[in-house]
Amino acid sequence: MAASPDAYDRNDEMCDFFRKAFLKDGFSIQCFDLIDQRYSNFTKDDLQKYDVIVLGGGHVPTQNRFFKNIHLREKIKDFDGIIIGISAGSMNSADLVYCQPEEDGEAIDSNFQRWIEGLGLTKTNILPHYQMVKDRYLDGMRLYEDITYQDSINHPFITLVDGSYILLDHEETIYGESYLIVDGKIQMICHDNETIKVSDIY
Repeated sequence: MAASPDAYDRNDEMCDFFRKAFLKDGFSIQCFDLIDQRYSNFTKDDLQKYDVIVLGGGHVPTQNRFFKNIHLREKIKDFDGIIIGISAGSMNSADLVYCQPEEDGEAIDSNFQRWIEGLGLTKTNILPHYQMVKDRYLDGMRLYEDITYQDSINHPFITLVDGSYILLDHEETIYGESYLIVDGKIQMICHDNETIKVSDIY
């Protein structure tokens, strides 16, 4: 599932990248289809034919609009295969998605929606790439200290460094270095090579 439905060249490139990555790790692939604007009128039954769905990365609000346009929340609801969320795809998997401002102007735009409906696969809000963006400034403000910490009042976020992930299999388990941000504070909750259940955090 693409994040930018009209970016055909980039979508083809990323699809080819992931196909090669799966093959390199020894997975057998019968088909590896890309869903963007060119193939967006699939049915719920069409989706059930796949074993794995990959929700790609990109701009969270753009991907969210595409998912709404193709009614993915309803179509993916009873999917019984494996769903892999990458970056924006993991963020849009939440029932209520937190759109962390990302592009210039978003942090100061009063019309920018930071909370939008997602796919409803989890109630956990994930913030990826922590080691890459933790010191970033956006619109003259610190992305985390001045923006995200303020948005964490009564809204916990699980922040992951690249290589860490959350596995949902009856219960949610965090693997690798991760942090909890809630009520304007941050604390490490899991080290590299460790695991912790989300239910043990909050």
